[in-house]
Amino acid sequence: MTASTPRNLILILGDQLTPSLPALVEADPESDHVLMAEVAEEAGYTNHHKQKLVLIFSAMRHFAAELEQAGWCVHYHAFDPDSAYESLGDVVRSSAESLGAEGVVATECGEWRLDQAMRQWELPAPLSIRSDNRFFATVERFQKWSRNRKQWRMEYFYRELRREAGLLMTADGQPVGGEWNLDAANRKKWKGDPPAPPPFRVEPDATTEAVIAEVESSLGGHVGRTESFGWAVTREDALRALDHFLAHRLPWFGDFQDAMADDEPNLFHAQLSPYLNIGLLLPREVCEAAEAEYHAGRAPLNAVEGFIRQILGWREFVRGLYWTLMPGYAAENRLGNTRPLPWFYWTGDTRMRCMAKAIGNTLEHAYAHHIQRLMVTGNFALLAGVHPEAICDWYLGVYVDAFDWVERPNTQGMVMHADGGILGSKPYAASGKYINRMSDHCRHCVYNVNDTTGPDACPFNSLYWHFIHRHRDHFKGNPRMGMIYRNWDGQGEEKRSAVLAKADEVLLNIDAL
Repeated sequence: MTASTPRNLILILGDQLTPSLPALVEADPESDHVLMAEVAEEAGYTNHHKQKLVLIFSAMRHFAAELEQAGWCVHYHAFDPDSAYESLGDVVRSSAESLGAEGVVATECGEWRLDQAMRQWELPAPLSIRSDNRFFATVERFQKWSRNRKQWRMEYFYRELRREAGLLMTADGQPVGGEWNLDAANRKKWKGDPPAPPPFRVEPDATTEAVIAEVESSLGGHVGRTESFGWAVTREDALRALDHFLAHRLPWFGDFQDAMADDEPNLFHAQLSPYLNIGLLLPREVCEAAEAEYHAGRAPLNAVEGFIRQILGWREFVRGLYWTLMPGYAAENRLGNTRPLPWFYWTGDTRMRCMAKAIGNTLEHAYAHHIQRLMVTGNFALLAGVHPEAICDWYLGVYVDAFDWVERPNTQGMVMHADGGILGSKPYAASGKYINRMSDHCRHCVYNVNDTTGPDACPFNSLYWHFIHRHRDHFKGNPRMGMIYRNWDGQGEEKRSAVLAKADEVLLNIDAL
């Protein structure tokens, strides 16, 4: 065996930047080579935010350098718009052939599209795909849990995984504090106290600066801006980001988890999801670090439980749901939505203050926290009847942490209720009152959150009732919606007609809001 003739070619994808990756730990630097590639097909299959591209490309290059320092022979294909290799399969086929590899080894990928393509590659050597062990639960574990259940609810899957992981559990198998879920304590409006900490930021090094220049040159037509790029691109810096969150944000994360603020877009959110989703951090180590803060008395239980639930609960639940229901899940549209995505989603050019702030931060930083996504940009798309595929593609492209396995269920199911309630028992629909209750956006808005039908009425208000009205047949049997329909019916025919007329006017002029 010579250095130029590998036994196996180990393929590492852009979201698999983990030294303990199964394909790597089972390999031998003395006889196996590593292959990494930036290709046009993966960069351009949707309108990825420029910062997302920079993060993945730069993190890949840093990871490749670390592997080389550890003694691996790494074959790296940097992005080239003029390359003859447009797809990942093209690169793998050519590399395996030219190197004479006896086999190709990969770790299962996180996206149905790429997984199906990978399994159909025609390679000169056999392809072996390893299971991804970087999660608390396997997909098979989820499927065993979900089998024969009438309803799939994250809460019950979360409890089982928490017992198995031993996180925030007592010696006798009970949740610390006596309750599994402390979400009711996590709905405070932020009024400026305590002050929000400055965001964690890593100044781009020479590698990242080079990637930024390449993205601007070759992929400049993509959405977003790169000037403010400050994401961690190495595990070392991702661990620093975790430490920053634990010290400066976690103690207040629970209280203000659902809060929004006009001049503080991030508040106490962790912003660790990009690092989890590309493999620079592992979910267990992040959850255990948060748990340690509780036991050390540095963070309250409601904050730590809420944070762990997002990772151990939602993240694991949506992954299991995605791989169980794809590919049909991607076509779900049970509310029959047909409207295209309003153009201001790509520009932030709207007078709706909450939307302008959420979209503006998205374009500037490729990030918005979960309430901005769910109850502002997502809520508006739901109320307006935007086609699920349109908003799914937007979320997948514009957010730095968006990968299909995690983004699609959250958007298709949680945001758009397009799956008919598989993920959530009721739609996350709300009028402007919710946004006003959880933020100060309405105070700065040209629209009046307390008005529904006037010339300056908040568009969310009439659209909310329009949504409730047009989907009555769909939701009339939902016990969680009964009070809402009694409220609607009690408003009287004249008022209801005025509200629906206002909503029709809003929808007719939606791009001018």
